[in-house]
Amino acid sequence: MNKPHSNHISIPGELRTFFGKPGGRSLLVKGGAGSGKTTMALQLLEDLGDPNKSIYLSSRVSDEALFRQFPWLEKEEMKNRIIDSSRVLLQSLVSDEDEDDLPDSETVERLSKAKDFLRSVSEEPLAPPTKVERTRLTVLLERNRMPEIERIYDRVEANLPDKSMIIIDSVEGVTNKYSLENEELVTCIQKDLVEGSNADVVFVLENKEATNLEYLVDGVVKHTFESRDGRRVRNIHIEKLRGTKILQPSYLVTLDNGRFNTFDPFKIYLGDIKPWSTLPDKNGHYSTGTKDLDALLGGGYTAGSYNVIEVDENVSNEEYHSIVVPVLLNFIAQDKGIFAVLSGGDHAETLKKDLEKFLPEGQFENYVRIADYFTTKSDSPYIMALGTRNKDDALRTWKSNVEYLRGSDNKPIMDFTGFDTLEYLRGGEVAIQHLLDAVAKIKISRDLGIGILKPGLRLTQEIMNMADTYLKIITIDRCPCIYGVKPKTIIYGIVNDLEKGTPNIKLIPII
Repeated sequence: MNKPHSNHISIPGELRTFFGKPGGRSLLVKGGAGSGKTTMALQLLEDLGDPNKSIYLSSRVSDEALFRQFPWLEKEEMKNRIIDSSRVLLQSLVSDEDEDDLPDSETVERLSKAKDFLRSVSEEPLAPPTKVERTRLTVLLERNRMPEIERIYDRVEANLPDKSMIIIDSVEGVTNKYSLENEELVTCIQKDLVEGSNADVVFVLENKEATNLEYLVDGVVKHTFESRDGRRVRNIHIEKLRGTKILQPSYLVTLDNGRFNTFDPFKIYLGDIKPWSTLPDKNGHYSTGTKDLDALLGGGYTAGSYNVIEVDENVSNEEYHSIVVPVLLNFIAQDKGIFAVLSGGDHAETLKKDLEKFLPEGQFENYVRIADYFTTKSDSPYIMALGTRNKDDALRTWKSNVEYLRGSDNKPIMDFTGFDTLEYLRGGEVAIQHLLDAVAKIKISRDLGIGILKPGLRLTQEIMNMADTYLKIITIDRCPCIYGVKPKTIIYGIVNDLEKGTPNIKLIPII
């Protein structure tokens, strides 16, 4: 039995696997300003680093500035990991006498090459180090003392034989301070700490590209952001992870609440089937069945409104249903009827199967009527056979079913229409007239109208103009997303609601 699983995660599985392997690993994180590099680095430290054996070296902002931007860092277990290189330089860690005893650069280089050779020919992994490697660091210290880097080496050594995790944010911040080339610092850390001392190191780069550094490290991740209909979207692209399968090379990212989170592909896990928990209609609104979507719409769908959901061409039925199924369930669960013309690719039997498992027995058949324009007769009470050539017969069937759904109390109903089916059956002009008639009736009766738009329809603009609300479902990096065109909103990632279980969802702001 599968348990509900959220597709909303902090660190992609590939990176967790990468850093979970034996020995040290190095990761280069690059991207433009504001793309989320620092937030990701801090999330890596919290999720994957041992609190007592991880270090964050900040060379761009003070720790006070970090705490203001990321309040969650002030937890004691996180504060102890921060080394702020903008503070007064740390007291020298090596005495003058020690410096006099350091080997010259030629000896250091020879020792380094010998160790690299031994690693390359050894069939067995080397024993865990008990002392930190300082071969490359010694060469760099001949030019300048680097107290922050020296302190990192000491802390890594104190942690041995256990593994340390180190974040250097940023490479340029250190190299500019000590007049080094980026390659010199990265090579030094890679050889001494990653390969020689089994430490995990994340290098954060301020530049968007780093072709001269990528071959030096074990992994490369690139941060980007783009515009989707005027809304900013961040992504990370996994370009290289040595020894690790990259199952998904690109992930959608959100920095909501100062946290770095990505999204796995959406998948519905049924697990234990629970009866649908109704969100009651109130204040003249029909609830969508999803608390976050109600909030996005200002309380839900207004009674007497016509509302459109556009479904992008790369959105799967499963992703599209994640939004639609709660809307339908919540309406039916309150004993309100639905009159439906399904979109192409949707089938009456499939919809019944998807919904009735969350409803009391017989409730679906009592409150749902699905138009079928291709059959003249049906034994299923929820299917309206409208395939007759006699228009008067079809109209009588339609009216009798609407009256049945309203009942003696003349209750409001939902007009749920897939406009691709309507346009295919009747043509664009007739479909537009149907929409005009539907909108007029809905306004008077305080019914609820929901129209589904698929790609390639000729009447898209006309429908958009008539709609009271207009939502769009898209897929970004295999994650379904939704945003409002009317009202205009940011993009939200659609994820499983772990507390309520399937088919409940949550909307996560993409920030």
